[in-house]
Amino acid sequence: MVRQIEQMKQVASEQNTGATGLMVNAEGLTKRYGKQIAVNEVSFQVRRGEIFGLLGPNGAGKTTTLEMLEGIRRPDAGQATVAGLDVRRQRRAMQQRIGVQLQATTLFPELTARETITLFGALFPRALATSDLLREVALEEKARSYPQDLSGGQRQRLALALALVNDPELVFLDEPTTGLDPQSRRMLWDTVLRLRERGKTIILTTHFMDEAQMLCDRIAIMDHGQIIAEDTPSGLIASLGASATIECQLTPEAPLHTLRALPGATEARHGLERTLIYTSDVEQTLVALLKTANANGSTLDHIQIHTPTLEDVFLKLTGRALRE
Repeated sequence: MVRQIEQMKQVASEQNTGATGLMVNAEGLTKRYGKQIAVNEVSFQVRRGEIFGLLGPNGAGKTTTLEMLEGIRRPDAGQATVAGLDVRRQRRAMQQRIGVQLQATTLFPELTARETITLFGALFPRALATSDLLREVALEEKARSYPQDLSGGQRQRLALALALVNDPELVFLDEPTTGLDPQSRRMLWDTVLRLRERGKTIILTTHFMDEAQMLCDRIAIMDHGQIIAEDTPSGLIASLGASATIECQLTPEAPLHTLRALPGATEARHGLERTLIYTSDVEQTLVALLKTANANGSTLDHIQIHTPTLEDVFLKLTGRALRE
């Protein structure tokens, strides 16, 4: 099933690229705050009609990068175009063609959901019908409710409706599912996929690896203000050079050079409570691991074997989990 989704996303991405070209072209974007460099010469491209993911730990520079593309912050260096418009010289025109859902959206407590959408729509020359947007984000039954009477998931869906009010070509979603229950997350996933089916381009930041792997056509991983890897989800996972990941607890821990020398092992690292061994031959590596643990008098517990994931990629690239 996952492989079929990957193939469908790749075909859709190639079709969209061939038909309409680039939606975002960023070259050398840099932003400093005093002596601190928040974003350091970041360059990437986003094709029209694709979902592009930007991953990284807190403080990696993701939100600052998005804010420069949205015209909220002015780059100190570099340049970028969005929908063919320069984000500096044509900022107002560009902002008419994008939609933005921030990490936190402040809503007017005196306005109902319907009134809020109508108010935001009045700020644009052209806006979608309020009833259509309420239906899009499944808030028809809450149209007369005030923000304080909505659940966290419903408020996030209302914020998404506000990002779509001007029928944008490009939608920025900055951690849209943080704090949501699984049902609300799935609902937002379905909405995002429907938007892509209608030809919208989406740039998404998230801390959830399953979300990125399910939704994104391509992913860039940021750390310390720079992009350190960029590829499709399957391409990033394939870069591990492993067919499986062995998770276990070794007490006491074996030296990494010993684990990396195990037959079939392609990489190994110690986490806070677990040891990870990536392998191209799980049976050969596991047998050798058991022998090594026995020879060293180590206790081997909580053994789990799973297919490598984006989290494994991130751990290999940065040496730390997304949430520190």
